[in-house]
Amino acid sequence: MTALLYGWIYACLLVSLTACVVRALRYARYPLHLRWELYPVPHEEARRAAYGGSRYEDTDWWTRSARPNLLGELKAMGCEILFLKGVWEFNRSLWFRSYPFHLGLYLLIFTGVTASVAAVAPALTPWLHPLYKAAGLAGAVLVLAGAAGLLWRRLRDPKLRNYTTPGDVFNLCCFIGTVSGLLFAYGSQSPAAPSVRAILRGLLAFDTSLELPAALAGALAVAAALILYIPMTHMAHFIGKYFTYHAVRWDDKPNRNERSLEAKVAECLAYKPTWSARHVGADGKATWAEVATTNPNTGTNK
Repeated sequence: MTALLYGWIYACLLVSLTACVVRALRYARYPLHLRWELYPVPHEEARRAAYGGSRYEDTDWWTRSARPNLLGELKAMGCEILFLKGVWEFNRSLWFRSYPFHLGLYLLIFTGVTASVAAVAPALTPWLHPLYKAAGLAGAVLVLAGAAGLLWRRLRDPKLRNYTTPGDVFNLCCFIGTVSGLLFAYGSQSPAAPSVRAILRGLLAFDTSLELPAALAGALAVAAALILYIPMTHMAHFIGKYFTYHAVRWDDKPNRNERSLEAKVAECLAYKPTWSARHVGADGKATWAEVATTNPNTGTNK
């Protein structure tokens, strides 16, 4: 039974990693993005203060200013990833539900990393054990509270309910059920049950002699399935952070080759998109140019 559990966990991790890579490659091959609705970009105000005036009044602003440095870009992206800065500024009531959920996930990831280090380096266990134990419990509680809060908000808020699909509800229920199962398994196991470090050491060494309680084995199997499932859904938006920040929001270098830009735009306008929203009319038959110039209410040109 332990060998099957190990095999299942490894398979889920491999499939999840592969799906993340495939999704990243898909994002990298997406058509030309349009940037006008994203301005001002984070570094623009600093440039304006340094050189005076508006970038729209200065056609040479790019040549006189340095390209955004990587450190500044990482700082802006880090604030968004670690603290959900945009949600805090524009939807604070949602932040108090969403941030505990994300912070809990970060703590669980931290728990897995530190416990794995302790598994391969036992000498560090006395220092790491209090860290990953506290982080694991806090992370599980925060994920559970955050997911429950987000689910309640989606079901009760009329504005958010309009954008809530059965898949959104199912995803949150998956987190609630998985974390609840892990907490129950952890709280109900006997003192003789293997520790987190022992389980990870057994997993890394594929030690099938390790005996796991049924509740804990089941909870770990479900958790592995959730890790496999995440990249298959929109919950994998973390993969798009690089593209939305580096390749879209921070990529404001002016296009000097107008013919090249026109060719790219013409190519994109010839695409035949397929969107599930019926009112858009993107059925895979009409081109993007036809979709963009057709009034969805009347079916006539705008």
